[in-house]
Amino acid sequence: MARTTSVLHVEGRDIEVSRLEKVLYPATGFTKGDVIAYYMDVAPALLPHLEGRALTMKRYPDGVGKFFFYEKNCPPYRPKWLRTARVPSTRKDEDTRYCVVDTLPGLIWAANLADLELHVSLARAHALQRPTAMVFDLDPGEGATLLHCCRVALEIRDRFARGKVKCFPKTSGSKGLQVYVPLNHPSARFDHTKEVARQLADALAADFPKDIVANMRKDLRKGKVLIDWSQNDDHKTTVCAYSLRATPQPGVSTPVQWTEVETVVKRKKPEALRFSPADIPPRLKKHGDLFAPVLKLKQRI
Repeated sequence: MARTTSVLHVEGRDIEVSRLEKVLYPATGFTKGDVIAYYMDVAPALLPHLEGRALTMKRYPDGVGKFFFYEKNCPPYRPKWLRTARVPSTRKDEDTRYCVVDTLPGLIWAANLADLELHVSLARAHALQRPTAMVFDLDPGEGATLLHCCRVALEIRDRFARGKVKCFPKTSGSKGLQVYVPLNHPSARFDHTKEVARQLADALAADFPKDIVANMRKDLRKGKVLIDWSQNDDHKTTVCAYSLRATPQPGVSTPVQWTEVETVVKRKKPEALRFSPADIPPRLKKHGDLFAPVLKLKQRI
C-alpha cells in the first residue's frame, strides 16, 4: 500500500502525519486520523496531566488486537524540538531518555506513531522521587466487574474522608477503576506512599475478604477486586487521564464524579462508566476537567 503523508501546521510546528485512513480499531473502523483528531480535541484537558512527565508510549502500528510494544526510549527520529527527560535505569547501566509530550505538536507526533495509550509516572521528571499523587488501581478478577470496583472505590474514598483527605476517581478505560489521592507536597516520597497504599489495601482486604484482595497472585482474584497498591513506585506508570485504551472498541480513561460512582452502585449499571472518544468533548464542556484538582490540591498523608 502506498504511503500517504500530509503536514499539519500546529503552533508554529510542521508535523508530518501518514496514512490517516489506516484503521486502528477494526471493530468500529476508528482510524489513525480519528485518533489524532480525538487527541487534538481533548488536548487542553489532557496536556496538563502529561506536563513534565516521562512518557512511556504503548504503540499499536497495525491496530489493536495485533502486535504492540512499549517504547520508553524516545526514538532517534523524534523532532528536534521535542523535549526529553533522562531517567536513571534500574536494570541497565545506561539511563533512559524518555519523550516529554506536553505540547499539542508533540501529542500529534506521538499519535501519528500509533501511540494509542499514554502512560506516565506519578512524579514529574525533575523530581523523580516525589509523587504528585498516590493511586489505587482497582482491577476486577474473573467474575467481578466494574460495579464491584465502584464499591471498593467508595470504601477507599470514605477511609480517606475520615482524615479529611480528598481523592478522585477515573475509569481505567478498560475493565477497572482508579482512585487518585492528590499530594503535590514537597515532602511526598514513594517509599511512604507505597507503604500507606499497601496498608490500606491490606486493611480493606481483611475487612472484606470475600470481595477484595491485595495480593497480586492471580489465583486469588476470582470474583474479587484487586487493589493494586504497587503502582506507587518510581519505576511504575499508570495510564494518563483522557488517554485512549487499546480495547476492541476505543475506550478512554475518563475522570468521573463520585456521584456517578454512587449511581452505578445504586442502579447496578456499570456500563454508565464506559466512555468512547465521542463522549469526552461533551463531558469536558459540561464538567470541565474533573481531574484538575489532582494536579493542584496539596495534601499530606
